[in-house]
Amino acid sequence: MKLHEYQAKQLLAKYNVPVPENYVAATGPEASAATEKLGGESVVKAQVHAGGRGKAGGVKIAKTAQEAAQFAEALIGTTLVTFQTGPQGAPIHKVLVEQTMDIVTELYLSITTDGGRRLPVVIASAAGGMEIEEVAQNNPEQVFTEPIDPAIGFQPFQGRRLASQLNLPTSQIRAFSALVDACYQAYMDLDCSMIEINPLVLTGDDKLLALDAKVSIDDDSLFRHKVEADLRDTSQEEPLEVEASEAGIAYVKLDGNVGCMVNGAGLAMATMDTVKFAGAEPANFLDVGGGAAEDKISHAILLMLSDQNVEKVLVNIFGGILRCDIAARGIVDAYSKADRQPPLVVRMLGTNVDEGKQILSDSGISATMVDTLEEAAAAIKG
Repeated sequence: MKLHEYQAKQLLAKYNVPVPENYVAATGPEASAATEKLGGESVVKAQVHAGGRGKAGGVKIAKTAQEAAQFAEALIGTTLVTFQTGPQGAPIHKVLVEQTMDIVTELYLSITTDGGRRLPVVIASAAGGMEIEEVAQNNPEQVFTEPIDPAIGFQPFQGRRLASQLNLPTSQIRAFSALVDACYQAYMDLDCSMIEINPLVLTGDDKLLALDAKVSIDDDSLFRHKVEADLRDTSQEEPLEVEASEAGIAYVKLDGNVGCMVNGAGLAMATMDTVKFAGAEPANFLDVGGGAAEDKISHAILLMLSDQNVEKVLVNIFGGILRCDIAARGIVDAYSKADRQPPLVVRMLGTNVDEGKQILSDSGISATMVDTLEEAAAAIKG
């Protein structure tokens, strides 16, 4: 679950991560009042779940309170299109009105989990304010990492080492190490998948501040973070993905034309590979899980069919806890309710496979039954 910048800063501030003085505004007058509190000048930032806001016109420097109100009114209620949002953009409902400052140095700092090491890792670079992926690709020597052992946490010597690599002045080493440690504490306490500060700035008055912040919390941990779960802004998410999450269905919308439904994440990846092998593109990742009931299967199929880009459907079920006959009844129920019935390719193996195939055969649905992924690819091509 992604958070807005203002929400991320509020959470990090609770852990004593230094952030600029800022106020959230939902109207022009609120932005004007906030700017007055900040001394008459401010930075007005559109609040959307995407990077690249500055280049897209979503960040404005206001020299007066009146100008801040004008910027806020021009942004709120519109859609911001950045390289991360895609052409559909993201709606702006609020802006963050923040103090201006004299920036001396911009740094990059983040904490995420290194899948290879199976440990949290701090990533830092002196190339702040840029896309870290581009820096890592073009100038990998400018990106530094520090894996953290959860048994002992982030250590002062790691902070000193990173500060030296970033060429921070001696006077900032202790503050930098404390800031990274605070971010790590937040990362662990909130079950985050990522905390990113880009840029982390050193100001003319010798302060380190999180000028921008992104926080993502692991969706599977939200049951124990009720307060943070209430911060979710579904207007920033794909509507079909929101509907799926509320139904307990793992669904990610993609850009292809072949809808895929499976029971198991590994099987889903193999199924999407099969679609691409057939020269097509998957329209979604959809995993109903191992113990789905008929109504959940039906809901998942209907959800997938509501994506008008879906021209064909590939169902790949390995019957275990989810029996093939249950999956078949769910498919039949969905196709009987749907307002359209794209060509259906079904691969079923495992528990009650014969019963499942018979249910599909008796339903009258035009379904192509296959036994292997190669046959599935051929059916999609056909």
